[in-house]
Amino acid sequence: MQPFRFIIPLGLVFAACGPASMQGQAPAAPAATQLSASQKAAIGRKIWQNECGGTVDGLTSWNAGEEFPSLGIGHFIWYPAGFNGRFEESWPPFIDYARRQGARPPALALEKRAPWASKAAFQADFRSTRMQELRSWLAANVTLQTDFIIARSRAALPKVLAAAPASDRGRLQANYNKVAATPNGTYALIDYVNFKGDGTQASERYNGKGWGLLQVLGSMKEVPAGQAAAAEFAASAKRMLDRRISNAPPARGEARWREGWHNRCSTYARPL
Repeated sequence: MQPFRFIIPLGLVFAACGPASMQGQAPAAPAATQLSASQKAAIGRKIWQNECGGTVDGLTSWNAGEEFPSLGIGHFIWYPAGFNGRFEESWPPFIDYARRQGARPPALALEKRAPWASKAAFQADFRSTRMQELRSWLAANVTLQTDFIIARSRAALPKVLAAAPASDRGRLQANYNKVAATPNGTYALIDYVNFKGDGTQASERYNGKGWGLLQVLGSMKEVPAGQAAAAEFAASAKRMLDRRISNAPPARGEARWREGWHNRCSTYARPL
């Protein structure tokens, strides 16, 4: 994998969000950092591997113990009719994004709600023509999905800062910039928002405790920028996910995901 070469240094992207802008209000959204096609491709491959094992079949999944399917390299959540879960639904926003970019998703992808009422119905339909068409379209549009995931990540920092007390915003932004100082740290920030959200939604909490980007940045220990910050982000993410498991309703059995979640977070500390 080629090393990342950023057109705009990430440390400068957030310069407009200085201390003066944090007195009682969140700063404006930062300017977008430009990533080359090879950089985005590398991030997309990592996310596809994390979520789907890099397989085409994994692009349409229904995880055990969940009430909804997860589609695409980012396992975008899609709720069936009549079900409204606590987690942010990301498949409809992805399809809206894809269509705005001029893409033409297959008919199945355009349905308002997931057309399977249960995991059993989903599995019975798995080898159907329409499901194979959907997987083929997803496999052919990995760059589009990666662009959507990156866009969500870039939108997360202003939301995190807006949700935090004014006194915490400087430290949260500083921690973000420290992590973003390395290629693997940049990947970590992009992947984690797709993986566990930005942490600003009250519905994505157990016992009032969240596990998203807001909480991970907030629980980081003081470390220098660069690889040390990427490693601490990975460690903080594991702590927040362990807290999630401890606070989750027992019926969800979330401890079964601990090893996989930790393994994923460990990739954040490894140089790309």
